[in-house]
Parts: sequence; structure tokens; C-alpha cells
Amino acid sequence: MSGIYIHIPFCKQACNYCDFHFSTSMKKKDEMVLALAKEIAIRKNEFELLDSARSDNQIETIYFGGGTPSRLQIADLRLQIDTIYNNYKVIEKPEITLEANPDDLSEDYLIELSKIGINRLSIGIQSFFEDDLKLMNRAHNSAEAKKCLEIAIKYFDNISLDLIYGVPGMSDQKWKQNIETALSFGIPHISSYALTVEPKTALNKLIQTGKIAEPKDEVASAHFMILIETLEANGFVHYELSNFGKPDYFSKNNSAYWLGKKYIGIGPSAHSYDGISRSWNIANNALYLKSIADNKLPNETEILSVADRYNEYIMTGLRTIWGVSLDRIQNEFGQDYLDYLSKQVQKFLNDDLLFIENNILKPTKKGKFLTDGIASDLFYLNLEE
Repeated sequence: MSGIYIHIPFCKQACNYCDFHFSTSMKKKDEMVLALAKEIAIRKNEFELLDSARSDNQIETIYFGGGTPSRLQIADLRLQIDTIYNNYKVIEKPEITLEANPDDLSEDYLIELSKIGINRLSIGIQSFFEDDLKLMNRAHNSAEAKKCLEIAIKYFDNISLDLIYGVPGMSDQKWKQNIETALSFGIPHISSYALTVEPKTALNKLIQTGKIAEPKDEVASAHFMILIETLEANGFVHYELSNFGKPDYFSKNNSAYWLGKKYIGIGPSAHSYDGISRSWNIANNALYLKSIADNKLPNETEILSVADRYNEYIMTGLRTIWGVSLDRIQNEFGQDYLDYLSKQVQKFLNDDLLFIENNILKPTKKGKFLTDGIASDLFYLNLEE
């Protein structure tokens, strides 16, 4: 099974913390919509060429990310879905997700989305508080955040929302209120991230000029523990570092990434993975459009070494409830890698940050917030020659 990710490179305005690829100009929207569909068609044989012995290379998930996919009209989204069905084998009931912002989700739009096959929404709420939304430069306000959820739950069962913690000035109590407000709508999936400061963002500039306080790790860590405790007490499974879902509501699209399944990334800046290599499209709308018009794929490809694949498995495995299988390390990467991991992991076992159960390595509750840093210390890059 495989997935298709479609990057929609348009936003109403730039959020202060965002470093994703997008444009606030919609002038080239129609041209981009046609180019995305054309790329989908051009790449229809990729999986079969790579794995011709298999006949079950079907599309299991379709994911509209961005940017802000809800900036597109229904006909624009329908064109992409129809093009996939016309060029790929698609399972009977694929998960089709649309990332959306609250200010785009009118009742009419939501009804039409449900009619064209979208069956999962990922809504960028981020916070239910006005001051947080202004600090982040979000396009919606608190009332719109609540109103869109009231409408969305009438037409969609499978809804995820995003929340950001560790925001300067956000108390533990305020963070709890954010979570409790989300829970009051009966939402079955929550993705939550610490506010991070990326180098070329407006947030970084605001911090450097002293207009906004820098996020503190200890605040984010406290919020993270509140998040885990509150959601687990309400029946959510913490199945990936930043993702919590009720049983049967895990994101199939994102789980495929973490489990190393193949996927095609469509659109400017989108990444693809075929099991042995990773490729990425150029992060420039004009150059992307020109390349597709010339029937050329605007991407670069990197063949992954054994060490690269090992490092990726360590990173993704530790972030999920599935952990890192020591048996798989030995079978897929060899005894040298298992010996190396056994040596590197010892200090984290001693410090109660990792544990091994049924020959699977996982972070402890104490180690979860530090997962990415721990993973980097386990990378094969640290091997002493």
C-alpha cells in the first residue's frame, strides 16, 4: 500500500512560526491546480516500475497538505482526486485528508468537501485564545475556531485538530483549557506541537528584537506532560510523539510515513520515498510550473545508504508506540548496527529515558519529550572508526 501527498502552496497570510513553502498570492492558482494534476498523471507508473513483482501497489491514503489546501475551490480538489482515480489503483475506502484553516470552513464548503470524497479533516486551530492567535499571526480568531468545529462535527466523524503548546505567556491552566475545549467537541484525534523558533521566520525576528519572549523548554516540557496525562485519561492513545488518537482514528497517512511505507509527494517542495531513495520537488512555484509545463519532474533524488535508512528507522521508531525492533535492526541492518546500538543506548537505559520490552526499544514517559535528541545520539554517524 502507498500514499499520495499533495502540497498546496498557498496561504492567506504567513503565520509567524511557519517555515513551510507557500505563497500568499493566488494569481497562479489555476495554473498550479492544473500542474498538480499533470504531475499526478506523469508519475503514475513509479511504484510499478520500482516493484513490478507486486500487484498490490494500491493507493491507501490521499493527503492534501500545505500551505492551506482549504484555500482551493471544490472543483480544484475534485480534479486532483479524479486524476488519482484515473491513473492509480485506489483501495475501496481510502483515507482522504484535507488540512484546513477555520476561517475557510463555511457550512457549504464542508458539505461539498464530504461529497467529493474527503473523509478526514485536519484543522489548524493552534489555540482557542485570541492573544495566542494574534501572537502566531493566525488568520482566524477564537470564535471562528469554535464555530468551525461546531459545523464540522455535523458532517465529518474523522477530525483532527492542531494545538501548539509552549507559547510565551501561556500558563499551565490556560494550556489545560485549550485541551479541554478541544475535548468538548468530541474530536477523535489531536496533533500537538511545541512552538519552535525556525531561523528565517517572523517569530525569530520578533524574539531577536525583544518584541516576544523566547519559548522556554521547561514550559514546553510541562505542557507536554499535561497533554499526555489529559488525553490518555480521555481515552486517547499517544501513538506518535506529536499525535494522539482514539482507537481506530490514528492517521493512516502519517502512520505510513513512520512505518516506512512508500509515498509520492506532488507539488512544489513535496517529498517522495520509494523504499530505497528519497526525492523532493523544487520549493519554488514559478520554477515548478515551468518544469511541469515542459513535462519534466522538478526534483532531486538521494539514494539512501544503509546508515541513512538505519538512522531514519531509529528516529521514526522511537517517536511511535511501535518502537525500534532490535530483531529488525539485526535482520535488516546487520550485527554491527545492533552492537553499535546496544553500546549507544546503555546510558539512556541507565537514566530511565529508554527501556526494552519484548526486544523493542521505546522511550519512557520521562524520555518522550527528549526523543528527538536521544535519537540523534543513537545515529550511526556517531560511530567511532
